Formats: sequence, C-alpha cells, structure tokens
Amino acid sequence: MTTRRFAQLDVFSDRALGGNPLAVIVDADGLDAATMQRIAAWTNLSETSFLLPPTQTGADYRVRIFTPRSELPFAGHPSVGSAFVALQTGVVDARKTRLVQECEAGLLPVRVEGEGRARRIHVQAPPARLAAEDPTLAPAIAAALGATPVGAAPRNVCNGPWWIVADLGDEATVRALRPDHAAIAALSARLDAVGLCVFGSAHGGDAAMAVRAFCPGDGIPEDPVTGSANAAIAAWLAATGGLGSYGRRYRASQGREVGRDGIVEVMVDDAGNVWIGGACAPVIEGTMRLD
Repeated sequence: MTTRRFAQLDVFSDRALGGNPLAVIVDADGLDAATMQRIAAWTNLSETSFLLPPTQTGADYRVRIFTPRSELPFAGHPSVGSAFVALQTGVVDARKTRLVQECEAGLLPVRVEGEGRARRIHVQAPPARLAAEDPTLAPAIAAALGATPVGAAPRNVCNGPWWIVADLGDEATVRALRPDHAAIAALSARLDAVGLCVFGSAHGGDAAMAVRAFCPGDGIPEDPVTGSANAAIAAWLAATGGLGSYGRRYRASQGREVGRDGIVEVMVDDAGNVWIGGACAPVIEGTMRLD
C-alpha cells in the first residue's frame, strides 16, 4: 500500500490550534519501524502515532508512538488522540464506550464519553514506579530553572517513559520560568529521562494546576501538553501524600507559554490507577503518499 489515511488533530483542546498537535497514520500495517521513524521526523511534531491491528487478545487496536528521534512505550496525548481517530475513522466501532489500547507498555483501558467533537477520551496510564530519592536532584533542578523545588523531594518517575517531577509551589513561578535547556538535557541524560516536568497550584480559572514539560534532549525544548507527564505528576502526588491539595480529580493547564493552552483531566481512581484525558479537535484529514 503506497497511500495511507492520515489525520492531524489537536489533543487536550476542544478547538483547533490549541492543545498538543498529533499526527496519526491510520493504515500503518506493513510499515517497518525505520519508516515510521522517518515519518515521525518528517511530521516534526512532538509525537506521531501509527494505528495497527492488535496482536493481543482483548485489544481493540494497537498503536506505536514515535518522537522525531525515538519510539516511546507510552505517551498520553498520542494515546488519547489515537483512540479518538480510531473511533472517527471506523478502525473500531464508534458506538463503543470502553476500549483497550495495545502499546509497548501493555494493554491500557480507554474510556469514551460523548460523541463527535463533544467526545472525551480518557486513558489509564501504565502503573508508575518512582526511583529512589536523589539529594542532588533538587539543586540541579534549581540551577536549570532558577526556581527551587518545594514540598516532597523531586523524583524520577516511570510510566513508560521516565519523567523528572518537581513541585515549584505555585502557578506564577511555573509560568515565569526561563529554563536552561542545555542543563535540562544534561540532567535528563544522566537520569535516562525523556525530560523534566514541573507544576504548581493554580487558584481561579479553569484548572487547579499549572504544568510545564521540557524535553530538549529529545529535540523538544518545551512540549505543549503532555499526558504522560501529567500522569507522572499524579502518581508522584499519590506516592508522596500530595493528592489532598488537589483531590482525586482535577484539571491541569499546560501549553500557554508556547501558545497552545490545553487542559488535561486527571483522575486517580480508588485502586490507585492514574487516568488522563480530555477533548480532541480534528484539523487535517487526508492521504499520505509513500511511493
């Protein structure tokens, strides 16, 4: 097959030109990993996902996720966006409200609410694990950001990719950051993390938390709206006793500093599973020619 259906959408936004853009190759069966990587480098978005037939019993579809430089076992906005496109294009039955996504990180439940553009997709993130506390981490983050972490110690958190997570206390501090990207890249490389995500509490407005995520080592100085980073933050809060400040359901604002302004809906269920989700806005539908 030399032509394949292609979609581009903005995830974690209910309108075009917000949230985080995602490219989805709908008919990806037969593409090898090298070609997928070349396509992801060509789209030059933070992630490109590829929809494939499932290989595991119980899965509705399979997705592979690539940044311009590497493949990820899980990422939040590609998971949410891929489910939305799978429903929109008939890869799965559009009437279904419960799906199972197969990805490198395993089989992940997906919950669907609403229809059409009012549809909201929520995906259960892989179980997170936290690295041991590292006393050198807070000073390194402070040097890279010019802002000192507060509260519980920053940690490296894995939910597929590794994220360095730090609480900066308040929204104003988070939004005013002028990060040293070279220092963040070096810190991320030292800890084998995809990047550094930071947050602070917000008061008023439509979100309880402001978030920023920096991935310069992967060619993305600042990611607009990051599902896996928000899931890592929620897992870190749950593990360190910080959920009381936000509750088990809250909304996070991310992307305003890069002109994308998205909203991530976060939930930690009674079993401790972290769910992230939100709206999607279709922007491009077409065909990719690969001949």
